Amino acid sequence: MAVRHRLVHASPAAVWAVLADGNRYADWVVGTSQSRPVRGQWPHLDAAIHYEVRLGPVQLVNETVVRHCEEGVRLELEAHAGVLGTARIAIELRPWGKECLVIVDEHPLQGAGGRLHNVGFEALIQLRHRTMLARLARLCESESQDEKPPVVAAVPGGYGADHA
Repeated sequence: MAVRHRLVHASPAAVWAVLADGNRYADWVVGTSQSRPVRGQWPHLDAAIHYEVRLGPVQLVNETVVRHCEEGVRLELEAHAGVLGTARIAIELRPWGKECLVIVDEHPLQGAGGRLHNVGFEALIQLRHRTMLARLARLCESESQDEKPPVVAAVPGGYGADHA
């Protein structure tokens, strides 16, 4: 079972906003391109998105289904990867001060991924998660920066300075 975490310098609400947008799945999930909701209202129970995986000239369309959702706190997904089988991916958000600790837990459920799961496979998933969490953090942190009002620096000798 591959478990990885990252402290994201954004609020849990900002992180959830990215997770809750099915069109942005490909922006943070490693190996995917172009995602779109196809069933239900993402990320509610049983909602699904399709996403593309490109391997050279080969293009595969796969599906991810929401199996559990606690809005703003936890999202559990079942990713269908064709011949590789399916995997459970649980994403938990924990407030950490004004920031968010994101914990990802993934393990294969069915298919070749489950049969071939070993220490080497686990290491590859860990590398994938490290990159995925970095992408997610970059998206959330840049959007949080966009929402903050500009900081005005104090100018020495300027307005409010002591004038005797």
